[in-house]
Order: sequence, then C-alpha cells, then structure tokens
Amino acid sequence: MKRQLYLGLFLTLASFACLAQGNQQKPNVIYILADDMGYGDIKKLNADAQVSTPNLDRLINEGAVFTNAHSGSAVCTPTRYGILTGRYAFRSTLKKGVLNGYSPALIEESRYTVANLAKAAGYQTAIIGKWHLGFNWTPIDGTKKAITPGEDQYKPDLSNVNYQVPVKTGPNQNGFDYSYIIAASLDMPPYTYLENGKSTSLPLVPFKGSNSPRGVFWRAGPAAENFVIEKTLDVFIAKAQDYVVKASTKKEPFFLYLPLTSPHTPWLPADKFKNTSKAGIYGDFVQHTDDAVGRILKTLDSLGIAKNTIVIFTSDNGADWKPGDEKEYPLHHANYIFRGEKSDIWEGGHHIPLIVRWPASVKANRTISQITCLTDLMATFAGITNQKLPAGAGPDSFNLQPALMGDVKPVRESIIHHSIDGMFAIRKGKWKFIDGKGSGGWSMKKGKPDDPDGQLYDMEKDERETINLYTKYPLIVKELKALLEKQKEQGYSDR
Repeated sequence: MKRQLYLGLFLTLASFACLAQGNQQKPNVIYILADDMGYGDIKKLNADAQVSTPNLDRLINEGAVFTNAHSGSAVCTPTRYGILTGRYAFRSTLKKGVLNGYSPALIEESRYTVANLAKAAGYQTAIIGKWHLGFNWTPIDGTKKAITPGEDQYKPDLSNVNYQVPVKTGPNQNGFDYSYIIAASLDMPPYTYLENGKSTSLPLVPFKGSNSPRGVFWRAGPAAENFVIEKTLDVFIAKAQDYVVKASTKKEPFFLYLPLTSPHTPWLPADKFKNTSKAGIYGDFVQHTDDAVGRILKTLDSLGIAKNTIVIFTSDNGADWKPGDEKEYPLHHANYIFRGEKSDIWEGGHHIPLIVRWPASVKANRTISQITCLTDLMATFAGITNQKLPAGAGPDSFNLQPALMGDVKPVRESIIHHSIDGMFAIRKGKWKFIDGKGSGGWSMKKGKPDDPDGQLYDMEKDERETINLYTKYPLIVKELKALLEKQKEQGYSDR
C-alpha cells in the first residue's frame, strides 16, 4: 500500500514537473514598439547614421533582421490596431488619420487580439507604454456623453469626463492582465498614467502646450499634478523592468507589449543624452531610446532568461524627419534611402526596422529580405505556441516562424500599404502600385497636376521610387489595382 502511495505521489510530482517544464519551454515575449523611428536611425542598418545605437546593433548581431518589413500604416493608431488584431486598420471604422487621447475605443468588442492569444497559451500578459487605440471614458453625468466633440478633434468638451473610475474597453478588456499606459502620443492630453484603466494621480489640472523649437511640441490639456513629461520614457522602462522581474518568478511565461513614447515628439532626451549625437535633439532622443532598449536587455541578462525570451523591436511607422531636418543635418537620413516620411504612402512612411532575437531558436546575425508586415505578429505567435487562430481572427496576419527558422519560401504573396490621408498601395513581387498621385501624406499630398493617375515602381531596381512606370506597364497596373480592390472588399488577405 505504501509503495502504491509513494508511486502515486511520484507520478503526481512528475506530472507537475513536466507541466512546469512545458511552461518554461514556451518563450517569454517582449514586443518593443518605437514611436516614429526610421530604418536609417539604427547604425547597424545605416552605416552613415549620425547616431549611436549599440543596443539595437547588438539585437541585430544576436538575432534576425527583416530588411523589407512594413508597418500596417504610415501613422500611429492604425499600425497599433494591426499589431494587436492581425487586421489592417482600414477595415475598421478608422479610414484615415489617428485617434486622440479622448477618442472612443477602436478595437471592436468581439475582436480577437494577440493578448487574447497569449492568454489562451497560458501566458501572463501586460502592456506598459503608449496605448493610442481609444477608450470609452465614463461620464460624470450618465445621461450625457463623457466626450463632446468640438470642431477641432484635439479640443473636445471634457467637462463630463470622470477620471476617478477606470476607463471602459481599454487594454484590460482586450486580453491584458495588467496595463500601465498613457492614453495616446506624448504630445496629446490627458497627461496622466493609467494603471489598469484608472488615473494614478488626481486631480488633473490644466497643462500648457509647447510648439518651439522644432520637435519639442505638445498640446495643452488636462494633466496629473505629478506628471513630468520629460521622464515618461524612463518611467515606462523602469515599470517594464519591474514587471519582467516579477513575472519571471512565476511558472507561466509572459508576454509584454512595450510601446515606447520615443522618438515621437516632443523630443525630450534626458540630460545625459543631450548633445551626444550628430543629428540634433532628435538624434539625442534616438540614443535615449536605444539606451532604454539596453536596460531591458540587461534585465533579461541579470535574470538569466535571455536565451528563451523573444525580443522583438520595431517601429510603428517611418520617422518624422522632414526636408528641413535633412538640410540642417545632411549626413543623417532617418528614413535611410527611402522616399518620403511618416504619413506617406512612399517607403519612408512605412518601411521600418524589424528585429527578432530568440537565442534558443533563431540563429544569430541573420538577414531576412522577404516582405513582412507588423500585422504578422498574431499568426507568428500562434505558430510559435502551436495554436490555431479562431475563425475570422488575424485576417491579414501571416506566420513568420518558418522565415525565422531559415525557410526562404515567401510568407506573403502581397502586402497593402496605407497613408495618413487614406491612400492605398499594394506590393506584389517587385512591383508596387500606388492608387493615386503624390504621397498621400505630408510630403506631397496631391501630387502634380500633370502626373499620371497612379504610380508604379519596380522596387528591385528603384527602391527610392524615382521612376514612375504607370503608363509604361498598363497591364501590370490593371492586375495590381484589381488585386487591391479584391482584398479590400473581401475582408482578408489572399493566402
């Protein structure tokens, strides 16, 4: 009898040990999303960069870099929607532009997210950083709306907002166990940290805006009395380090979504980084961002969990680096060789860095040249955790795991690009078709009167998009336009 009891106890303990080992074998995931950082801002990707990025260079040396990666949009909000849902944001209610800090929630209540996927695989889930996907704020007077829109979307009537109760339909309602965030970009009110949906400091008081010098810009609006805008990036990094330390003590793996506030405006590098680059205050802020990444890497090293932790670093769109910046700092090309800037349908708007380090499974110092999109996180996470996505989830997401493991077969057949003004483009093979004139963004909104109705570029020969072949290859234009319209209407990308 005793022998049977001992045997039963041994088998029970062995089962728990196997379960624990199984959980340990699942990789932790940290997804770091820079805000407005260009492909050319990383020294390893651009030898002429006038900034120093030793920590991002280290990530590339120790992992894989996708050299033809694209954000789901050329601006903030829609890209973030795509990252979390695996769905192009133009399929949502947001057809152009971005949200502000008081906009209603963009992610549909029934929409499956990457955080939901992680929880289904037994992960702890957290977001620390910039949300920018809207909330449903609670009104003081329940018979009226909390937010009354004004003529200027950035100046709504906020007199009925109740900051003392948690927001509705934020990160915690979209699969995140823990959230510590700001509502939108660091140049948008309200200026307060929200922990699990509730402001950490009340009351909120008026905060003056700033628009000088170039890049040091934020809008006026409500702010917590103890909110120090210059310290936001470091507050988030310290919070993330603390989260990783605590999460690593539990048997379940963790998924941390870490959307940074930098180097988006306001350009406010810490004192130790000021005047350290050769690209002005913007370059200094890029170097501060690189240091922030380095602090996360050091935390992983100190805990001994770096080997089986996937660290992904990317950016939500291209850099906000304008012709005037190029003129002042002619040696620094934040968007590398690409035409245009943040907001544009041209490559400068959405061709971004994408780095993946996973020492346990991904060979170091690998370059992957196939086309990818940030919407691909969901299907990739599902592949890594051996899950099948629910019907309708991640309609524009493709599994990058084979590419990470060395398979050269293209994951995607095509990819759709989208500008701030709602202009579309589609890329298939070497061809990129733009359905309209100009950049669809800040560089050249409408194009020139005598331009053709659309644009076609051979991206293998002309990555700078200098020679428009629209009138030379009408059959290719017709084919790509038809493919674009088909994928827009059907609600999912072709497999």
